Amino acid sequence: MAITDFQVSGTNTKALFTLKLHRGEGMTLIAMNWKSGKPREDFVGFAIEYKEPGGIKFFPLKNRISFPHADGSTNPNKLSTLLSPIQKFRWVHFPRNAEMEGLFTYVVTPVFMNDLGELSYGDAQEAKIQLARVTYPGKLNVTFTRGFVSSQAFVDKYESKGPISTLLPAKADLGLKFAPTHPSTKEALAWMGFEARHAILEVLDKAIADKTAQVRVIAYDLSEPEIVNRLEQLGDRLKIVIDNSVEEKTGKGHGHSSSGESQAATRLRKSAGTKNVTRDHAGDLQHNKTIVVDGTKVKRVVCGSTNFAWRGFYVQANNAVVLEGANVVKLFAAAFDDYFKFDQTGFKKSTHAGWTKLGLTGIDASVTFSPHGSKNAVLASIGEDLDKHTTSSLFYSLAFLSITPGTIKEAITKLTASPTHFVYGMADSKVGGIVLQKPDGNPVPVFSTGLDENVPEPFRSEPTGGSGNRMHHKFLVIDFDKPTARVYLGSYNFSKAADNSNGENLLVIRDRRVAVAYMIEAIRIFDHYHFRVAQKEATTGVRKLQLRAAPTTSTGVPWWTEHYADARKIRDRELFA
Repeated sequence: MAITDFQVSGTNTKALFTLKLHRGEGMTLIAMNWKSGKPREDFVGFAIEYKEPGGIKFFPLKNRISFPHADGSTNPNKLSTLLSPIQKFRWVHFPRNAEMEGLFTYVVTPVFMNDLGELSYGDAQEAKIQLARVTYPGKLNVTFTRGFVSSQAFVDKYESKGPISTLLPAKADLGLKFAPTHPSTKEALAWMGFEARHAILEVLDKAIADKTAQVRVIAYDLSEPEIVNRLEQLGDRLKIVIDNSVEEKTGKGHGHSSSGESQAATRLRKSAGTKNVTRDHAGDLQHNKTIVVDGTKVKRVVCGSTNFAWRGFYVQANNAVVLEGANVVKLFAAAFDDYFKFDQTGFKKSTHAGWTKLGLTGIDASVTFSPHGSKNAVLASIGEDLDKHTTSSLFYSLAFLSITPGTIKEAITKLTASPTHFVYGMADSKVGGIVLQKPDGNPVPVFSTGLDENVPEPFRSEPTGGSGNRMHHKFLVIDFDKPTARVYLGSYNFSKAADNSNGENLLVIRDRRVAVAYMIEAIRIFDHYHFRVAQKEATTGVRKLQLRAAPTTSTGVPWWTEHYADARKIRDRELFA
């Protein structure tokens, strides 16, 4: 096994199940499947333990759901999975120190229960995987924000020490003036922003340190002080385009004099010079979120869905990609120059509006910039790729899909209904709401206002992080398990406006390592919000948030039954392990 393998399997022939680890960005997808036939009826789940590189101790993963006591109550504390096993065939794990170099070791053990409720353990599977912080060192790094403000983890770690109002501003316009007072501010913001925040700030810090570096930024949202403070330090080495769109009905928006973007523009004109700061909204929105650093020591580009704002870093589920090398810098810098002196007709005819190879050795990746003209529009071809060339699976996380009719939505609807394709995805329902697209084709509504009442034990109410959407990704993962795996990603919302009017960037990366990373992100966000459905059902009596004990009568049903009866759950169980 090479330590660079992004998928590894357990090799214990005595174990009754298979184990496969998939490398994510700061996370691991752990997938299991029974080797032969169905599990025994006394099988009650998997215990999972892991060891850090160079470590001497295994740490058991913990489960918040437990077996019920005789009176029907449950233990309110998180318990080791050796006592409260995972009753699923896959699990996404966030190691404490995922950035450590070396191999993470996972041990997964089947757990059984006798008629007295006593637990016993079978032969385990073990596998080792290198997570590593950078996806492809020196070339490309995929990063994500955590997007877990509405979570029990956030409540446990930080809200118990202070309300979310001490961590985040109430409104975007207050962003540059807001100073957090939470006692764990530094730790909390690092946790919430996860790898994306770290990577973006790191790029700017390196740009500041490299005095030869010229920096080019396009910002849609720009109201996060750590970003603006760093941009100010660049002085006249910075040139920036800041969106100034205004909502027709309200007159509000980035172009309003009180907006965070207007405040940032005022500050940056003082530090960078008036001639280096421009406001523009392309045909409708200047929706790019890009940073280009061109120096003798640093040549990097940041792109993706992460806005340079409090919500973009700390509330929403977002991704940011860091690209390295002279070629990508040249491509993005040239596009920036045309955005800086934007002419819509000319841009649509420019080379930027066509697909261009990024020139990353060993990675098939291309970029296109919007707005496109009728001859180089890409939306229809992406819809055709989904519809005609998806052979195995589709994973997606798309902000605003519900209000974006057209070819992409039609293709996703068709694939979701297909019995031969595995589809997992989620999209916002409205501002603040989320809809999960389950593989059976039925949308499941998730709370749009957070779990603020009737939360079943042992869970506590969760914050929403304020108004606005919490799922902000824009990506499609096609056939992650095939050599033809590919990911579409960027600021592009897969809409006609994104194709023909807005300033946008869209990448297609044909690489399995990258596809697996985005697939895992889709799963962990899906599972995170799908659990809110289970919580809601628990408050109405549809189900109980408890582990299911082994059946003690002939009419009892093991927890795993539906995973061997439902066609979609069968595919789910088989696809990852």
